[in-house]
Amino acid sequence: MKEIDDLILPGKISYTSDHEWVYEEDNTVKVGISDYAQDQLGDIVFVDMPEVGEIFEKGDEFGTLESVKAVSEIYLPISGEIVAVNTALEECPELINEDPYENWIVEVRPSRENDLDDLLNRDDYLSLLKG
Repeated sequence: MKEIDDLILPGKISYTSDHEWVYEEDNTVKVGISDYAQDQLGDIVFVDMPEVGEIFEKGDEFGTLESVKAVSEIYLPISGEIVAVNTALEECPELINEDPYENWIVEVRPSRENDLDDLLNRDDYLSLLKG
């Protein structure tokens, strides 16, 4: 496993305490898991994603990641409608291990903009990881 200081944590995105990341782009946001999360999970072998058009509330479980170590739930950091899923992950779930920020899981049209205010910036997320 990586040391905290070896983790890749881009500053242009936001994070959650559950180790998801959010990148706002135009009128949608992409959601994935952080480098820390993929490192802790180990080799990801399956990604269970929602259907396009499904609507979730902030904090709802929207899918699972199965790794050689465990099955982990993933939670939506904002309320909204799923407008896209990363279909490449259906055939190659290990892409998340290769680059967790390039390989987002879902794209969401937010239904409440103030949900984004509750997210952590890079420094706050790093402080959370350091405990």
